[in-house]
Amino acid sequence: MHAMQYEITLPADYDMDVIRHRVATRGHLLDDFPGLGIKAYLMRERGEDSPVNQYAPFYLWTRPEGMNAFLWGAGFQGIVQDFGRPVVQHWTGLSYEEGPASGALPRTATRHRSAMPQSVAPADAVEAALEESRRLAKTPGAVATALAADPRHWELLHFTLWDGPAPEAPGERYQVLHLSSPEQDRLGEGRQW
Repeated sequence: MHAMQYEITLPADYDMDVIRHRVATRGHLLDDFPGLGIKAYLMRERGEDSPVNQYAPFYLWTRPEGMNAFLWGAGFQGIVQDFGRPVVQHWTGLSYEEGPASGALPRTATRHRSAMPQSVAPADAVEAALEESRRLAKTPGAVATALAADPRHWELLHFTLWDGPAPEAPGERYQVLHLSSPEQDRLGEGRQW
């Protein structure tokens, strides 16, 4: 599993209905994309749990071929044409768990990034993060949660989809405008090694 996200921060006075319309008219195009486990079309609005307006899709890929086909194909080129070339963040997948609300359509999502402390062995930091991920997956309202790591920056990422308002917790909170999940069943439950 591979996690990927790009963030397009928009002007403070940007009409976020433009993003809603974009997702409403184009979101279905990845509903059957090979290699894609999940794409959550995420948005944050200034003043509503966010200091900025932002369009920030989050992906869980089942295999790198799907991710490459997207990045070098027409889908991502549309983003580049309309918004410029964003930085694409990438993490290696560590675990994926479905929660008690796994059958529901997610309405919100949370993303929490944290640095692995220098004083802690990476394997120990990952083990503690796996425990936290398992706890998140059991939280009422959790649709699914993923844990990933960036070994270049020694960063951990927790990403969780919720069926209702996201609980108060550290990290960013997003609205989910659409969910494409053609190969969600191929993400594999639990630890990824």
